[in-house]
Amino acid sequence: MAQTYTPGLTISKNIILKKDRILPLKGNVVVKKDDKVKADDVVARTDLPGDVTSLNVGTKLGVQPSDVPGKMLKKLGDKIKKGEVIALSKAFFGLFKSKVISPFDGTIENISSITGQVLLREPPVPIEIKAFIDGIISKVYENEGVEIENKSAYVQGIFGIGGEITGEIKVAVKFPKDAFTPDLIDDSFQDKIIIGGSFVTFSAIQKALKVKAKGIVVGGIDDKDLKEFLGFDIGVAITGHENKGITLVITEGFGSIKMAEKTFNLLKDFEGYEASMHGKTQIRAGVMRPEIIIPIPFKQEELKVEEKEVTGLKIGSQIRIIREPNFGKICTVTALPENLEIVQSETKVRILKAKVKDGKEIVIPRANVEAIEE
Repeated sequence: MAQTYTPGLTISKNIILKKDRILPLKGNVVVKKDDKVKADDVVARTDLPGDVTSLNVGTKLGVQPSDVPGKMLKKLGDKIKKGEVIALSKAFFGLFKSKVISPFDGTIENISSITGQVLLREPPVPIEIKAFIDGIISKVYENEGVEIENKSAYVQGIFGIGGEITGEIKVAVKFPKDAFTPDLIDDSFQDKIIIGGSFVTFSAIQKALKVKAKGIVVGGIDDKDLKEFLGFDIGVAITGHENKGITLVITEGFGSIKMAEKTFNLLKDFEGYEASMHGKTQIRAGVMRPEIIIPIPFKQEELKVEEKEVTGLKIGSQIRIIREPNFGKICTVTALPENLEIVQSETKVRILKAKVKDGKEIVIPRANVEAIEE
């Protein structure tokens, strides 16, 4: 029988995790293979080239472009300071002077005798890449970055916003069906990653920001609340670069959706642990999911395990429905028919049968589900 694999969300109490931490351009790796690192440790550094600004020196001095090189007090590659005179023209026996002043610190990038333009480059921007997770350096990519390996409890969300954070896990609700509301938040949530239940309101996000929480993990959110928080519609863009002061990870979908009990119980079991989290999401080619990573103690030899073989969907697999009318529901696969069947859209597709929690069996196109990997 042909196998079908649907990429899905991984939820695990114990997983061997590997993360690449790569510079945006070549630089210096500051750790060695087998070094132990903490999430906040810097593993690599580089300098991004500064922005380039063009000055029409010929026009400013009132000279021909071909005369500009001879009027420059600074030459190609010279360093310049803000307010420093970089070009000077004298007229009428030196009685009148025209000058060009540098608008910032930087260097002379180019001097053109054809256009009279001078290009100035701002100072380089230093970039540091941190480990993001506790672990061991398993590979070093020379001048580029590293691979970090560890043992973790691990949860992938379905959607998120906000960048990389680290913080202690703190559970705010008793049950995964509970909504996460402002009255549940106090100053004890400062610097914490808050675990909510089925739903987070805009006012609860605002309250979490006020007490300086670092992140929120919750089952669902209303798209109107998300838009109000962000100030714009997400569309199909890659998320994770929003600078809103807090990182948000949604585990189930949009609307009020009870957090999966397996996810909630896992996060509750690790309350008080330090976790790493990000909201990066891309749902098209090159899928990225938001992640909650909770490092757990390990011995280095425990990392030397064989890669798990992907076996695909099978009878008994847990799946999540990712399209209406049953969006967000967790089911168990009961049958994987071979033949194509006609669905509501009048197209022939490969389907599966699955049982929801109340025992009802439903038929779903396989493209409308994702596996929940163990």
